[in-house]
Amino acid sequence: MKRIIFKLNFVVEMRSGYSFLKESRKEEIMKERLVEWRKQHTVERIDKPTKLDRARALGYKAKPGFVVVRVKVRKGGRRRPRYHRGRKPSKAGMVHFTPKQSLQAIAEQKAARKFPNLEVLNSYLVAEDGTYKFFEVIMVDPHNPHIMNDPKINWICQPQHRRRVFRGLTAAGKRARGLN
Repeated sequence: MKRIIFKLNFVVEMRSGYSFLKESRKEEIMKERLVEWRKQHTVERIDKPTKLDRARALGYKAKPGFVVVRVKVRKGGRRRPRYHRGRKPSKAGMVHFTPKQSLQAIAEQKAARKFPNLEVLNSYLVAEDGTYKFFEVIMVDPHNPHIMNDPKINWICQPQHRRRVFRGLTAAGKRARGLN
């Protein structure tokens, strides 16, 4: 007796889990989220990253000691108060003041000031509208036992990495210093 084997000829689309995550960031969904985010505080702690694939690429792990913070930063150059003394308006020092650091580096510093017991690991852009840019900052608690015992991240527990964001040692800070 002969055995007949039938093979089905169809293509199975193999996709990673991250491709499904990217679909969840459709334009309509992000517009609804931006409406909520504008009403929130400047620095807002969140439960999990919006872009999980990007956060994991930058060192985030879903374990105790890792904190994700969303920061909104106003776009554009530095705004200065109007100087009300006798001088021509072009010399009042109102326009063309651009910060030396990127808005991403400024967002990291805002997060570090809000949470002084945490260290900034990295950050990434989540969304932007006409007024604000929204960044998610990955922060690490250097005193957490899970962080101290993890050989991949426990370098941040050493004293020379204290307040590293203010010394331009994060990726955004290094770019502002011309190192990347």
